[in-house]
Amino acid sequence: MRVGAGAPVYLAALAGNAARDNKKTRIIPRHLQLAVRNDEELNKLLGGVTIAQGGWLPNIQAVLLPKKTEKKKTVIV
Repeated sequence: MRVGAGAPVYLAALAGNAARDNKKTRIIPRHLQLAVRNDEELNKLLGGVTIAQGGWLPNIQAVLLPKKTEKKKTVIV
């Protein structure tokens, strides 16, 4: 599989977005891990790669998440 010249720039942009989401200014290996695992194409390309100090992705089952409640609309007459 050939990798284009823009792939490192794309990975750096996604990692920068992950860093910004975590209110950080520097990209650390954790941000690279989040960028790779959340992107379908990069995950396919780097699926068997272990990123040192990358950690793992949190996977919370939907059953354990709090249920969304609907707000009742009050009608004022």
